[in-house]
Amino acid sequence: MAPTGLKAVVGEKIITGVIKSVKKDGEWKVLIVDHISMRILSSCCKMSDILAEGVTIVEDINKRREPISSLEAIYLISPVEKSVRALINDFKDTAFTYKAAHIFFTDTCADGLFAEIGRSRVAKVAKTLKEINVAFLPYESQVFSLDDSTSMHSFYSPVASGDKGKVMENLAEQIATLCDTLKEYPAIRYRSGPEENARLAEEVYQRLNAHKADNPSMGEGADKARSQLLIVDRGFDPISPILHELTFQAMVYDLLDIKQDIYSYQTTGVGDSKEREVLLDEDDDLWVQLRHMHIADVTKKVTELLRTFCESKRMSTDNANIKDLSQMLKKMPQYQKELSLYSTHLHLAEACMKKFKASLDKLCEVEQDLAMGSDAEGEPLKDPMKCIVPVLLNNDIEAYDKIRIILLYIFHKKKGIGEENLNKLIQHANIQADSNIITNLQHLGCNIISGGPNAGKTLPDKKERTESTYQLSRWTPTIKDVMENAIEDKLDKKQWPFISNPAPINTSQTAVSSARFGHWHKNKSPTECRSGPRLIVFVIGGVSHSEMRSAYEVTRATDAKWEVLIGSSHILTPTSFLNDLKTLDKVLVPDC
Repeated sequence: MAPTGLKAVVGEKIITGVIKSVKKDGEWKVLIVDHISMRILSSCCKMSDILAEGVTIVEDINKRREPISSLEAIYLISPVEKSVRALINDFKDTAFTYKAAHIFFTDTCADGLFAEIGRSRVAKVAKTLKEINVAFLPYESQVFSLDDSTSMHSFYSPVASGDKGKVMENLAEQIATLCDTLKEYPAIRYRSGPEENARLAEEVYQRLNAHKADNPSMGEGADKARSQLLIVDRGFDPISPILHELTFQAMVYDLLDIKQDIYSYQTTGVGDSKEREVLLDEDDDLWVQLRHMHIADVTKKVTELLRTFCESKRMSTDNANIKDLSQMLKKMPQYQKELSLYSTHLHLAEACMKKFKASLDKLCEVEQDLAMGSDAEGEPLKDPMKCIVPVLLNNDIEAYDKIRIILLYIFHKKKGIGEENLNKLIQHANIQADSNIITNLQHLGCNIISGGPNAGKTLPDKKERTESTYQLSRWTPTIKDVMENAIEDKLDKKQWPFISNPAPINTSQTAVSSARFGHWHKNKSPTECRSGPRLIVFVIGGVSHSEMRSAYEVTRATDAKWEVLIGSSHILTPTSFLNDLKTLDKVLVPDC
């Protein structure tokens, strides 16, 4: 599937703004990347697209490389000390590693590093020096990540080392490069209460204005004046990241062992089984079609699609051979790619259902009742303690699942629970080793212990929703309410103040180019010219899969008049969220 949305915009920016901008017919170039730029590149460009534009090899700047002095090199690197030093090293000896250098920084290069490049021999061979303002990962067409899983610790830990102000500045610059890339100059709003929200919103505002001065076409267009950026903290909705979600993507990431979006499993063929690896991303049309569906519909849908596919290839299908795809593969080897995709998704769905049936069906019911405050019939919960005790005493249920239940029970109580009660629950559940996860949620502003540090703070009221849903999927992430209200202009201005009202946009302005970095942003490509408004939501401290799904659902409900994007420092699974909370009272040891 061709990239769409955010991935398409960033891919276009890299191919056109970087690689094509220095392309010369008949001349090959070397592309040099570092860890950060490689992650950005892999998220939105195929290797074949890069090679098609005259790049002969892609190399890592931090690894030993053979000199190719006959070719020019394109450096697409982040402006960090390690990468800049490696660039300088490439040209410090008499024999240069490459013939010349075209340098593109992912975002703003600090003056000190800039001066170092100027003093080095790189200055003699640099033919290009630009900043492309892409300091984020386009994770999906409507989801972005700032690729920093330590962000919750930096923001909320009482023992965080390092300068919180510096962390805020970096984050703000990354968010500003997202707006710049999308050509948006949104009005900025934040959830009032936590001071981090207001501080980050202010930082983003300063940086957006700096980008706007460099790139006046940002935010131009009749409807663009309505675009908004919302900044919200993770403590605003601590329920969505801990519930067992039963939509496909959320379930796969919660229950199966997915590493860097890769799922590994054993195929069961006739006779021999093979280890297979599958990348779950938007290049897989089937994944895009299925990822937000309820698990109960996924297997039905895959089987239906498979049957349609087989019929279109005039291949007989009955239920028995739908189950045995290996037999079909023998008859239709030319369709191996398509059939193995169907096989993979059937396998994923079956693996999820197996885990669900083993222990989760009862658990999900308790979770939904606690989150909603009522049972499937809409009757208020009379005795929530009665629901949770059997779960806590069950030795077959894992510690983290019990913690998720205790937290939901506490949120259901609204005013927190007494310390003595909490200790009893921890003892019953036998989760002493991980009990700090529960109390650490207080650092996010959640009311855990009645009369504790966050006494009086309550979670936001939820919208009444009447549409019918599966009984075990009644909860809607709170952020979905906020997205809908923002688009309908119903967000409370006291609870969601503006940093400043959006500046009136003068569409007749002529573009002035940045004095330091030339005119590279002038040529608009079709992917960037979305004329409708965008709502961009940034969650401090991680975003969950159900919240990501909400962005697509709300976009669809507006008939794509609005596009909703959501992002955070990193993507959460329930386990990684609890792990993040577990470390909040500990000093993090930085990776070397």
